[in-house]
Amino acid sequence: MRVLVVGAGRMGAIRVEDLVTDPRVEKVIIANRNEDRARALADLHGAEVAPWSAMADIDADATVVAVGTDAHDEVLGATLPKGRPVLCEKPIALSLEGTQAAIDLAKKHNAGFQIGFQRRFDQPIRAIREAVEADEMGTLYSMTMTAHDMTPSGREFMAGSGGIFRDMHVHDFDLVRWITDSEVEQVYATQAVREFPDFGDFDDGDVSAISLNTVSGVQVLISGTRHGALGHDVRMEVFGSKNSVSAGLNSRTPLHAMEGGLGMNTDAYHGFVDRFRDAFLNETRAFVSFAAGEIENPCPPDSALESLRVALACDESIRTGQVVKVQTVS
Repeated sequence: MRVLVVGAGRMGAIRVEDLVTDPRVEKVIIANRNEDRARALADLHGAEVAPWSAMADIDADATVVAVGTDAHDEVLGATLPKGRPVLCEKPIALSLEGTQAAIDLAKKHNAGFQIGFQRRFDQPIRAIREAVEADEMGTLYSMTMTAHDMTPSGREFMAGSGGIFRDMHVHDFDLVRWITDSEVEQVYATQAVREFPDFGDFDDGDVSAISLNTVSGVQVLISGTRHGALGHDVRMEVFGSKNSVSAGLNSRTPLHAMEGGLGMNTDAYHGFVDRFRDAFLNETRAFVSFAAGEIENPCPPDSALESLRVALACDESIRTGQVVKVQTVS
């Protein structure tokens, strides 16, 4: 299999590193707007380089889109019409209209379209999903989810991120839908600027809290911050009538237990790549399997569309101070 990777930044480098170690991948071709950067990455991993302007003409069996969201429209517009499978980092776009347009383009050209929600491929999180599917949890009561970035992003990123709900919590919304197998019915959200005033310049916050429930009745609480004093912290707990389980709570969790004796905060996660490096590898390998026709799409594009809808409902809740019905957001 020949795979085109568009983008040579942090995510592009992760995808290339994982693709070249997959024995099913014969060749990796890298296209990047800055060709020198593409060549440096290609030299490191024995890949090829293609001009940015020629990405639509590259002879490849699959494409990975690992550029910034502002370039997705251009790249997807060039690659989806080729009718080959595409793995696109989230979000597809920052608007429902842009997201739906890309989904429609993929359908028109019969292009498989996998979305990069890597948390689905974190083994402990996946084990929770499997426990729910196997009825080991019984009736689902509630979920609590925590998302703490380690280091706040710079102003350039803030300007194009779409805000804390579209950028960070969209991962949580995807997991809520995926684990409960139910759409989100309504949300109430708050945000604030507590420590880093730059976020306020973009009507964003460095802390957030969300209360939501699914159509099936599961109650969910989500908290987030753009700064973690001890490290990168993503974890969740799921409670049911038969069992209570957690993911992300281990010796590396950046947390001090005041009771002591739990052995956490040892070599704490120092960023999202560190926290989810194995998940990214699992995700890339799953994409190769999907592109080869070995499995069904493990993360179809409706995951991006509906998770974005929840994020936009949170934005509306911030504006109005009210509970927002998610399906009224369009």
